[in-house]
Amino acid sequence: MRCLLTSKHLMIFLQRAQTSFDFTRGKMLFFLHLLMVVSLGPNLAASAGDSQFSYSGFAGSNLTVDGTATITSDGLLQLTNGTAYLKGHAFHPAPLLLRNSTNGTVQSFSVTFIFGIVSVYPDFSAHGMTFFIAPGKEFAGALPAKYLGLTNVQNNGNASNHLFAVELDTIQSVEFKDINNNHVGIDINGLHSMQSYNAGYYDDKSGEFQNLKLISRQAMQVWVDYSGEKKQISVTLAPLRITRPVRPLLSTIYDLSTVLTDQVYLGFSSATGRVNSRHCILGWSFGLNSPAPAIDIAKLPKLPRAGPKPRSKVLDIVLPIVSATFVLCLGSIVVLLVRRRFRYAELREDWEVGFGPHRFSYKDLYRATDGFKDKHLLGEGGFGRVYKGVLRTSMLEVAVKRVSHESRQGMKEFVAEIASIGRIRHRNLVQLLGYCRRKGELLLVYDYMPNGSLDKYLHNNNDADTSKLSWAQRLHIIKGVASGLLYLHERWEQVVVHRDVKASNVLLDRDMNGQLGDFGLARLYDHGAASQTTHVVGTMGYLSPELMRTGKASPLTDVFAFGIFLLELTCGQKPIKENVDGGGHVVLVDWVLQHWRNGSLMETVDARLHGEYSVQEAGLVLKLGLLCSHPFAGARPGMGQVMRYLDGVTPLPDELMAPTDLSFHVLEMMQNIEFNMSTISYADLLTSFGTISDLSGGR
Repeated sequence: MRCLLTSKHLMIFLQRAQTSFDFTRGKMLFFLHLLMVVSLGPNLAASAGDSQFSYSGFAGSNLTVDGTATITSDGLLQLTNGTAYLKGHAFHPAPLLLRNSTNGTVQSFSVTFIFGIVSVYPDFSAHGMTFFIAPGKEFAGALPAKYLGLTNVQNNGNASNHLFAVELDTIQSVEFKDINNNHVGIDINGLHSMQSYNAGYYDDKSGEFQNLKLISRQAMQVWVDYSGEKKQISVTLAPLRITRPVRPLLSTIYDLSTVLTDQVYLGFSSATGRVNSRHCILGWSFGLNSPAPAIDIAKLPKLPRAGPKPRSKVLDIVLPIVSATFVLCLGSIVVLLVRRRFRYAELREDWEVGFGPHRFSYKDLYRATDGFKDKHLLGEGGFGRVYKGVLRTSMLEVAVKRVSHESRQGMKEFVAEIASIGRIRHRNLVQLLGYCRRKGELLLVYDYMPNGSLDKYLHNNNDADTSKLSWAQRLHIIKGVASGLLYLHERWEQVVVHRDVKASNVLLDRDMNGQLGDFGLARLYDHGAASQTTHVVGTMGYLSPELMRTGKASPLTDVFAFGIFLLELTCGQKPIKENVDGGGHVVLVDWVLQHWRNGSLMETVDARLHGEYSVQEAGLVLKLGLLCSHPFAGARPGMGQVMRYLDGVTPLPDELMAPTDLSFHVLEMMQNIEFNMSTISYADLLTSFGTISDLSGGR
């Protein structure tokens, strides 16, 4: 890099030169002029728009790094080291002046860099990286994971960021409206890309688009160009040894003069999520008002190897010799190998190819759970047993569900789960990471939820810690589950009916966010079509009357179960509980309805809250729970309307403000006369409705 002489240094140098040599006045002026040109030449060149730098590897460079970012001994800039949920940054050390001194607009510039992303899994990585131009080098408040170490919840998208970035994103984030989990985007002041496209390039000969996989563990080159005259931003991506394509991947018009500050820093940011990934930069160059200098590919460092280090060649030579020496033990070794093969044997069929989720080896899952020992058992139900495991290669915590082929749900439900949740991405739905199959057994691998299921916080009174669930946390969980159901019912490519919404199927992550899981009973059908399900499945207390009568599940049967879930979470009571006073059982919705009719609705709120809750919010949730669990499906709101009620966008119907609605009188009288919705026919229901209408005054 260039070294500039200060005026102080210049004067000292001239004084010493003047005492050592007897220059004439003319020679002294000439020498002074020459020295000023040499010392100030770089600054003059920069102001004239000819500033540039180039790194072919970073050995010996003076880049500024923070977080997990390091420069290895062979010159590789490694932004992340594989540790989960951390971030790293690297900056060119000196600030740059990109604005024209005459008119103040940002001048043309060109950037090129070579990067590589190395994940422990060939088909799964997290989260990505960016090249950015920012007003400073302070990113302490930025978050890892989906925020890529660049922004956070509060400042993402703020104009005060004065930030321009090009993102290489390997996770699809619904919050930022990402197009997929393998794209390049142009970002202004936040991570909601103003323009993005699938990672790839346009072939100069054929003109066809060629897809590239950002997590291919191969080095790739990126060109970022800005035209100060046209206000045009262009981004081009290509494999390392391919000449720069003529047609860019992305091109858009945007005046960066409205974004960037007078003095800026150039750099890179990256962040990890739950998967072991390393984000690396091999070379980097920059040119102001000129093309970025070419990077010398021959001098670039190598990307790190994925997975364990290769075995020593010495070991490869020794092993055959040792094997020959122990020839008498061959029989025993064969027996052990056969037993080992059967222990880890797997089953693969052609139909699995189209479903997509990552396939784990049974050997890895067996070791992750210590042979599926009971000490790792998280839970047990009709659809299988669930174990906690830690994958040895990535140290990733997972939940592994074992399902027998002879189970009641069997292969059909397994295929439904693979086809649905394996392709669904939402922050409030438990993510299916992959699966494994072997003879007589199916294994599903999910994200591990450290805080377990919600029901233990509501009904495990023996554990003082788990019984503490504030009202703010409960309301946050309610809105999260509602958002997940809205996505399943209305916003995914097909309608997904969960069919088993309940507290025990809501899992809590590290931050106590609610995530709806266990899609073993889920059913899919196209938007506009009707559900063909004819079997009653689910959990008693959450089953809607029409489901028990017809066997046909629909989004409204999920809404009914969600209504019971609202009452359960607010009251801290199970849907069906024993009557401690007179024996028998008490139905939660009947109990809440009775208090609503008597004007004592707030007495149903969980006593463990000790009154520390919003009366308005609790009343809203209780009334919404009654509305969603209405005995008549047509009276229930859809999940879109539910979200509007919860967000306060739309007020609840006036009929819910006081117990005067006819349909709720029907429910009250059905409660009083022990009306059994599981046995009565539809015709009887209509007759009873007419009778009750007459009794209530024929409103």
